[in-house]
Amino acid sequence: MTDQRPRRIAIAIGDPNGIGPEIALKAAVAHLAGATLQPVLVGDVPVIAHYRRLLGIDAPLAPFDAAGPGTIPVADVHALDGQHFSPGVMRPEAGRATIAYAKRAVELAEAGEVAAIVGCPQSETAINQAGIEFSGYPPLIADLTGTPRDRVFMMLAAGGLRITHCTLHESVATALARLTPDLVAAAATATDAALRRLGFSSPRIAVCGINPHAGEDGLFGDDDERITKPAVARLKAAGLDVAGPAGADLMISERRHDAYVVPFHDQGHIPIKLLSPRRASALAIGTPVVFSSVGHGCAYDIAGKGIAEHVSVMETLALLASMEAPAGKH
Repeated sequence: MTDQRPRRIAIAIGDPNGIGPEIALKAAVAHLAGATLQPVLVGDVPVIAHYRRLLGIDAPLAPFDAAGPGTIPVADVHALDGQHFSPGVMRPEAGRATIAYAKRAVELAEAGEVAAIVGCPQSETAINQAGIEFSGYPPLIADLTGTPRDRVFMMLAAGGLRITHCTLHESVATALARLTPDLVAAAATATDAALRRLGFSSPRIAVCGINPHAGEDGLFGDDDERITKPAVARLKAAGLDVAGPAGADLMISERRHDAYVVPFHDQGHIPIKLLSPRRASALAIGTPVVFSSVGHGCAYDIAGKGIAEHVSVMETLALLASMEAPAGKH
């Protein structure tokens, strides 16, 4: 018999002093009457309850494993002392809680309690001030799932555009030193697998160059000759439908492919955020759990005011709901 239960997707509320708790709760309320999708909020109940009162929400909070119709499922984490809950204020205690929420959400996914995870905005500064090395959700999800960091990548998605980053939050010099044919090939392979889970039966992937015009056959440096060209040759030999390398400006502007692999952070973030500044989803690909954060920050300036837009969480939920669930997931 087919399982008719709503598909559960965890929403880790992110930095409790940012807008994450508010937009997570708004998204959960928007799905209260849904028959196919049930968001589960992962965070501190007192924080979520504060926003429930602020927003005048009637639906009660309930433990996720006992939530009934008309209730908002919550996995309580007990990570933040009340004295450190200060909407709009960056605190290391809130950074530590952010990590605890993500960790609990991954545990739920690995236990089969949820099919996927949305990560609400986090503060890298707050987390690092808490003494936790952190450079974004993808490396964290890699560590939590026992996946090598160099096999987990961020794919930004918005408006039909999907861009995977070989490197992310690091200096350009450090990123260039880390780029190898193996890293580029791994990013493209993870992209192919993610596209297939999104319903693409024969994904078309473009690999963008490191230097302008992908180096113009060595005229602008030999980086593409040494790194991206061998990676593309290897991918083609493995049977993937891969084009390039060519200049990122040309390949992305032509929009002829299902996804693009770029060497550096800004090559992918700029076009996505120009196209859709507040609607982007950031998929962590290459991990055994389905995880995506939203494509914007904590917005401390409006935290606690009840005016934050939750469209990014809604679109990320829709993206994750469209992906093929891992075997055994609800």
